[in-house]
Amino acid sequence: MIRNIKALTASSYLSMFLLGFTTTVIGAAARNIGLTPYQIGVMLAVQNVGFITAVAISGALADMREKPRLLAVGSLVMFVGLLVFFVTDLFALYLLAMFLIGAGAGSYEGVSDAMLMDLHRGRESVHISINHFFVTFGSAGITVYMIFLQMNWRNAVVQAAVVVLLLTVFFALARLAVRSSGGGSYRARLALLTRERAVVFLFATTVLVVGVETGFIGILTTFLMELRGFDQVTSKVGLLIFLAGVFTGRLVVGFLTPRRHIPLVITGLIGLSIITFSVLFTVRLGEWIYLPVYVAGFSLSALLPMILSAAGLLYREISGTVLGLVKVAIPLGSIVMPLAVGLVANNSSFETSLYVFPAAFVAAFAIMLVGARHMRIAD
Repeated sequence: MIRNIKALTASSYLSMFLLGFTTTVIGAAARNIGLTPYQIGVMLAVQNVGFITAVAISGALADMREKPRLLAVGSLVMFVGLLVFFVTDLFALYLLAMFLIGAGAGSYEGVSDAMLMDLHRGRESVHISINHFFVTFGSAGITVYMIFLQMNWRNAVVQAAVVVLLLTVFFALARLAVRSSGGGSYRARLALLTRERAVVFLFATTVLVVGVETGFIGILTTFLMELRGFDQVTSKVGLLIFLAGVFTGRLVVGFLTPRRHIPLVITGLIGLSIITFSVLFTVRLGEWIYLPVYVAGFSLSALLPMILSAAGLLYREISGTVLGLVKVAIPLGSIVMPLAVGLVANNSSFETSLYVFPAAFVAAFAIMLVGARHMRIAD
């Protein structure tokens, strides 16, 4: 049986890399597969349904069952999804595959951070930040693999499936003692958490900041080309600079933030984002615009890991349940915020719709200020 802390930590990082890889594969491979925009939209919606279902269930079970066993089940589900995705050309089966892939990714999201909190007491925020760095790394990896190297998408799916199968075997052999019974039934824990103001505040903040991240990545190159005169190449440089900010933010902020200061850092990063996004959308900076683009990535990227660290530390004894609950806000934000931007753009203009982003940060900043007294984390 495997009980090695370093091996379990590395396996968590790998699972989150695969999460980023599999949740981005449709966007990266859509042209190769021959999917229409309608089909892509439906498939991503089904994937999010699988993700939401699994992240809530696996997070709740993480307080009562061995976490590696739950990750083994999630890996097996993802493997089956990738296998179906590879062998079929039928759209109906693509939907089944996407639900299973989303469910596997949701189990990774729902359990891995809680497992790291058990493995690394006192350094939780560092490892959660690194964990979510690997999500971004996986997303970038499949994009490079499919677009820049021009690899066949079926090869990418097969290779991912092999890694997921190996991860299934590893997690099936791994053991990690259950540290808490979770304080009662899932219904009792959920009822407790939904009455906790800190959880409500963190959930709402997650919807806003994750929604901004998803929406901004989707429109950044369009913004640079249509409103700032950049071309295809220089606009993609802007996207790479934004991703560089994401990479460094998820590592540096986690390492430098004492856990008692996590709520303050979240509020400060949101304040920095208000300034950065306001400057980005209102001031014409020419090529100097790359600087606020980098800062936008840096400030935005560290917010989700810090929010998850705060939730887990505030409710350590039921960390799986609370993290699963807060993480439901991730796909919710990814739906709500881009939809809001699209509605404003349709009824006004693309330029006007961009102000949805700083407005969302203002709302998140107000939420964190109001909730500060409910989020005191001990050393």
